[in-house]
Amino acid sequence: MKIAIIGGAGGIGSSVAFNLLRTQTPYEIVIIDNRDNMIVSHVMDLQDALSLGGASSIVGGQMSDAFDADVVVLSAAVPLTLNTSRDVYLAANADIVGGIVDQLVAGGFAGILLLMTNPVDPLLTWIARRTGWSRQRLLGYTLNDVQRFRTGIAQALGVAPQRVTCWVVGEHGAGAVQVRSSIRLDGEPVTLTDEQFAHALDYAQNWYVRHVALDSGRTSTWSSGIGGALMIEAMAHPTSAPFPASVILEGEYGVFGISSSTPILLGAYGLEKVIESELASDELQQIQSVAAKIDELSRSLNH
Repeated sequence: MKIAIIGGAGGIGSSVAFNLLRTQTPYEIVIIDNRDNMIVSHVMDLQDALSLGGASSIVGGQMSDAFDADVVVLSAAVPLTLNTSRDVYLAANADIVGGIVDQLVAGGFAGILLLMTNPVDPLLTWIARRTGWSRQRLLGYTLNDVQRFRTGIAQALGVAPQRVTCWVVGEHGAGAVQVRSSIRLDGEPVTLTDEQFAHALDYAQNWYVRHVALDSGRTSTWSSGIGGALMIEAMAHPTSAPFPASVILEGEYGVFGISSSTPILLGAYGLEKVIESELASDELQQIQSVAAKIDELSRSLNH
């Protein structure tokens, strides 16, 4: 299975590559970036880690090396700055993403695109309209939303986060819907007090703003890296376990043609099935309202 990581010299791209090396799957990994010296540096370093996992190879490459990839991970983006919303990057990142996607189209790319560049939902919606690619091939990374909600719930309950499961649907951003009825502890439904739920929401909804306010210049490198690798593993080794991702909805939650996060089943060809979370009426209204905003943002990209 060939994985091409475009933006591979960045924190997220290189972290995805490292975490793929730690699996037992014989991936052929190609990292691509416009910073040649950083690519060489990462490859020199990662090649020495190759023997610790199951990957078969890791090399630097050019855009043309992505054309026959099974999965292209696209994490290229403008540098992180102080802000309060991922939407501030939309126009600048669309310039980067559009140029890359156009090259993939011209090169006959027929694999799966895993978009990790933000804001993921307007960009993925825009890519779908720009390329005409089927929604099975278009995936947006959103696992961090679930992980942050899990962490917040675990803190509120005073338990290990590994014991908690839950779902987050809708926008990867301020419009995310943390589904209260989905919360499980050790696989069993658990009812949080209003105070506990407020703590979990505060952690999940304000994590991004708090992190960016640190002005560290770095994004969620480690969680995104391991999450991106897990998402690829879910395609390489399909199971019946749902995985969160942004996909183009086709009637689910009453939304059409817009990218939003939801539980899905993954397989060798990308999206296998959308699994709709059971939502309260206010939660359903929120996901539909935010979808309209995502549509508007996507249509603002007229190039």
